[in-house]
Parts: sequence; structure tokens; C-alpha cells
Amino acid sequence: MIIETIERDGAVSISALSDLLSTSAVTVRRDLDQLADEGRLTRTHGGAVLFSSARESTYAEKLEQALAEKTAIARAAARHVRNGDVVALGPGTTTELLAKELRERSGIRIVTNSLLVAEAMVSSPDIEVIVVGGILRHSIRAFVGGGTVSQLIGLRADTVFLSGNGLAADFGLSTPAFPVADTDRAMAAGAGRVTALVDHTKVGLRSSVLTVPTEEIDQLITDSTSEGAELEAMRSAGVDIEVV
Repeated sequence: MIIETIERDGAVSISALSDLLSTSAVTVRRDLDQLADEGRLTRTHGGAVLFSSARESTYAEKLEQALAEKTAIARAAARHVRNGDVVALGPGTTTELLAKELRERSGIRIVTNSLLVAEAMVSSPDIEVIVVGGILRHSIRAFVGGGTVSQLIGLRADTVFLSGNGLAADFGLSTPAFPVADTDRAMAAGAGRVTALVDHTKVGLRSSVLTVPTEEIDQLITDSTSEGAELEAMRSAGVDIEVV
């Protein structure tokens, strides 16, 4: 069942597996360690992933993971956007879903390096969209690199919404790729508020490159299956947690 879950979602947390299997976290850790020794998964802080955390999943893989939870997170995030706001949206499946939630709005400005976010706004003439260019990273359908970072440095937003590949309380938001981390970090630096949109498959996990440390994240919007201990640790670090 562990392998079936990780193949479906791409990642698992200890707390979610403990609930699913009606067993203790100690037993889940033991089973994950055994499966890791057999080469069937890669252990991470708080859970496991199907492949090494250095591997960046394809966009199609990411889109299939926890789609219902991501949709609920995006709807909750949209409620925090007010008319007149300047909103920065990083790349990712959840931020793309957020863009779709916002496309009927008017009077907001969106800054993004994501082709998919921009595409979602094509039929929204009342929304001003600023797309920053650079080197196209095909796996996430977004622009990255030094040119992208330079453009983001001059932009300011009321709120930036970021996703990423992992979020651990003792580390922060992370990704497998340095260019992606650089652009996400530059987008966060120019925002009054940093909001992480992270579903349960990523909470408690850390990827190889830090994007935004926990103490610089203002808000986390996640789903109810996320590991409770991680959420409490983030609350203690000053992060406002919204669970959907």
C-alpha cells in the first residue's frame, strides 16, 4: 500500500501513512527504511519520495499529484487577493490553478514568470499581466535565469504565491534546481507577504535547494492531510497556517 500511494502521489508523509495504515509512526518509519534499503523509494525528512529529491518531476507528473487538494488550496488562496492588489505568482501546478481562480477578477495586476499562469489570463482583459522573460525551463513551463532575476528585482508585489517541491519546518521551501530557486527567491524578496501553497505530499519534505527559509514565510495554505507536527513547528516559527 505504501508503494501504491507513493506511485500515485509522488511522495508520502509519515503522518499520512500512519493514518492510512492505522499504525504508529514508528512502524511507518521502519517500513520506509526497509523499502529504502530495497531501493524502492528515497527517504526524506518526514516521509519518502519515489525518486531521488535531486530529480525534478515532469509537469505532467506534478499535475496528477493531489489535484483535488491543490484545487482547494488555490480557491482558498484566491480569497486573500483583493481588488487593487499586485500579485506575484511563481511557477507550479497550484499557482496555475490559482490563476484560473483569479481570471474573472478585475482591477488586479499579476507578475509571473510562468507561461501557464500567463496563458490562464489570456481571456481576462481587465487584469494586467506582467510576464518576466529569461531562459525557458521546460519541466515547469516557466522562465528562469539571471535575466529573470534582474527583472524581478525591480518589481514589487503585495503578495507572492509560491509552491516548490518541499516544505520542512526546520528548513523552508525548497526545489531541486538552483535556477528555479533563484527566481522564486527574487520574487519573494520583492513582496510584502510570502504565501506558500503546499499540499500534503510536500509538507515535511525537503528538496536539495532552499528557496525561502521558514522564518521568511508569512503564510502557508495546505490541506488537512498534512503532517500535524510539521504544521505546529511552522506555527511556532511564526507562520500563519490555513488548512483547507
